[in-house]
Amino acid sequence: MTSPQAASDAGEIPARYDATLTERARYEEWDAAGVFQADAGGSRRSGGDRDPFVIVIPPPNVTAVLHVGHGLNDTVQDVLVRWRRMAGDETLWLPGTDHAGIATQNVVEKQLAAEGTTREAMGRTAFVERVRGFAEETRGQILRQLRMIGVSADWTRTAYTFSPELSRAVREVFVRLYDDGLIYRGHRVIHWCPRCLTSLSDEEAEFENENGTLYHVRYLLADDPSLGLIVATTRPETMLGDVALAVHPDDARYSAFAGRHVRLPILGTPLPVITDAQVDRTFGTGVLKITPAHDAADFEVARRHGLPMPVVMAPDATMAEGADATGRVPAALRGKDRAEARTLIVAQLRAEGLLVKEEPHAHAVRHCYRCGTLVEPRLSDQWFVRIAPLAKPALEAVRDGRIRILPERHVASYVNWMENIRDWNISRQIWWGHRIPVWRCTSCGLEKAFRKAPAACATCGGTALEQDPDVLDTWFSSWLWPFSTLGWPDEQSADLRAFYPTDVLVTAPEILFLWVARMIMSGFYCMGRAPFHTVYLHGTVRDTQHRKMSKSLGNGIDPVDVIDRFGADALRFTLMQGMGLGVDVMLDPSDLEKSFAPGRNFATKLWNIGRFLLKSVGPEPVRPLENLPPGELVRADRWILHRLNVAVTDCDRALGPARPAGTAWEEAERNAGMRIDAFAEAARRFVWNELADWYVEAAKPRLQSAGADREVARSVLVHVFDCALRLLHPIMPFITEELWQQLPSHSAGTFLARASWPHAAASTGGDASDFDLVREAISAIRQLRADYDVPRSQQVAVHVVGSARSAGDTLMDEHRFVTAMTRGALTTADPPPGAAAHAVLSGGLTIVLPLAGIVDVEKETARLRTDLAGLEKQLTALRGRLASDNFTGKAPAHLVEAERVKEREWSMRREQLREKVRAMEAR
Repeated sequence: MTSPQAASDAGEIPARYDATLTERARYEEWDAAGVFQADAGGSRRSGGDRDPFVIVIPPPNVTAVLHVGHGLNDTVQDVLVRWRRMAGDETLWLPGTDHAGIATQNVVEKQLAAEGTTREAMGRTAFVERVRGFAEETRGQILRQLRMIGVSADWTRTAYTFSPELSRAVREVFVRLYDDGLIYRGHRVIHWCPRCLTSLSDEEAEFENENGTLYHVRYLLADDPSLGLIVATTRPETMLGDVALAVHPDDARYSAFAGRHVRLPILGTPLPVITDAQVDRTFGTGVLKITPAHDAADFEVARRHGLPMPVVMAPDATMAEGADATGRVPAALRGKDRAEARTLIVAQLRAEGLLVKEEPHAHAVRHCYRCGTLVEPRLSDQWFVRIAPLAKPALEAVRDGRIRILPERHVASYVNWMENIRDWNISRQIWWGHRIPVWRCTSCGLEKAFRKAPAACATCGGTALEQDPDVLDTWFSSWLWPFSTLGWPDEQSADLRAFYPTDVLVTAPEILFLWVARMIMSGFYCMGRAPFHTVYLHGTVRDTQHRKMSKSLGNGIDPVDVIDRFGADALRFTLMQGMGLGVDVMLDPSDLEKSFAPGRNFATKLWNIGRFLLKSVGPEPVRPLENLPPGELVRADRWILHRLNVAVTDCDRALGPARPAGTAWEEAERNAGMRIDAFAEAARRFVWNELADWYVEAAKPRLQSAGADREVARSVLVHVFDCALRLLHPIMPFITEELWQQLPSHSAGTFLARASWPHAAASTGGDASDFDLVREAISAIRQLRADYDVPRSQQVAVHVVGSARSAGDTLMDEHRFVTAMTRGALTTADPPPGAAAHAVLSGGLTIVLPLAGIVDVEKETARLRTDLAGLEKQLTALRGRLASDNFTGKAPAHLVEAERVKEREWSMRREQLREKVRAMEAR
């Protein structure tokens, strides 16, 4: 296979890696060759010989193109998928998109508003087609962007939550739940978005902290206006819907008022004073106004006491008389927005002397998770899933270890939510989405769920049937994602048999309840087992001010911009290197050069290593490493092979076990693996700090020679670089494939993306520690030269002193390499008397660098003494501060600790300077 870059240069590898020239071409080759396609027949569950490894992508919404958070999420998945594919599993990464009901409808409605029209003006059918066209266009853009990132998904299985196949699954599960009594129509207070004009589930109405006002309002007794009860409320506009005041039955302050009536301010309507144990005696005045149509807790009180439930707001949160509210909304308030109505009502209460006081009040208020509008509690008819029976097995699976959640700190939140779960409101008053599959006969009133539209009523035979106008919550389709995408409800589906359950779910913690928990519930309900064994909740991409990146803040990063400038590999490596387990990734959207420098710099380094290596070893075939007798390996060979073993082991440990050893994760494995940053660092460290910095340098003279030693060096170098590229491939797939294709060991027609994962060898052919002594000596000599500003071009004599004969012999055997790396000529002769710098090595050796004739000893000694005196003066002052109770007892703890750390560092620096002064005076 010809390299896209090499082809243009007649086989010469370009000096600079051009990602734009390479990445698209490489991806097209992978795609055309079917590299990412899974074979259901290869899975052990279908009689094959390979363990399945399956990930389903969290389907991005078709509302807009991808952002850098998607880039992080998709790269984590791709790392795992490419790793398991190379490890020999029958790997399926199933891609797809979500139709995103409310969010997508909002986007299109904004487009219509800009065009001067509305969905109502268009009509339902035309509007749905408009949204469908928008979704199809955006879906295409999203799928193209996923390819740009390097997603190795099986595109032949691309799914869509609004496709006919997945829509069939939605209707199927609805009917099953309906027939099992787990779906019902309920009349209760729900969360309502006045902007989206639809109900929301508890999880879609997100709490935000706000600074509000607590209004204290006096309700006068109907039979004695000289007395009254004071109510504290944050929402005086809802008092038009009050039907009672409630006090706690054990609250002695109000026992004389129970059973009497008060007058509703503004309207004068008599309201009973009731007792209910739900009243919080510690909040406000301990008197609760009951507004059942506009408060969920009040609704429950009213239901217990048989009270009316008047609705005093329209769906758009303007004041209006709804059900049971005749005469409730004065003409002056009708049609007013709730905020304006609040201002008017407060002014009237103040004028009538009924507003006792106002005080600041910080509280958490729910907002729509899509548009950010303040949510309004509203009484209405909605469809609900009776969720507690579904939650029980999903809770037990996490508790007993069949499902692990990483990081484990999220387990407590999951358990708490499951233990206190409320029924799920699944109906939405919008047009884009799956219509609720319930039909009502207009003749006899029969209401029933069907998988397909019925031709006639099963009871009376009437044909005038009306389908429920609402659509299902978007999550009601995506909670089936792990198996609806595999062919369910077709129990004979080859994919379902081969690939369910899946393995790892990678997603963000904010949808742990919206999506993850619900998928676990549906998996047990529909399939009888959990849909995955591991949930990995990664961190969030934030800017340098620790703000979550978003369009509204203008601090987002478009992954396509990064790819166009630096390449997908640079994007991927930067994101993975900075992503600890559940840790947020910090990037600067105003400085992409700085933000993505780690990935860009490493890609450049990797290309330079590969370019030198390929040029040095040449195109001729190399002997496989296993065909080399161990006796032909030199110290550097044994060392780099040992370090390769360490790197492979570290990478395997960081990625962790692919699946539980048994039916559940063992305790020791609960937190194993998924350290993607540790994996990235282990692979980077081996390639840059060990292979490039040491072995390549050690191998250069051998590669430039002729004979058997050159062939051994070629074999080791090609083997090690081959394995290094395999380790790096899951993170940096494009550049590694590009280099691997040009290795002389490469077999024509094969791909690194399908190559085998490296394994740690049982033996590296002997002891590798002696080369560590050589590296230690080189580092010590370099440090001594730097400490005393010895010119880089000046060769110096370096004396090896000590009684460890074998260690000394090792250094002298490698003296050419040491000299080439340090410009220091090794000798075992005794060092001359006079000033000298020393470095103690392991193994009982000391490196001595005579300084006479190299540095101005008098001048250097004076400088060192000046530095030492200054440091000792600063250290004395610092220790005095730390000894003072006035500082340690009053300063913040983190400042005190920082000063103590500084004291330790300065003390070490002082000893180093003292040692240098002694060395200079030894003459």
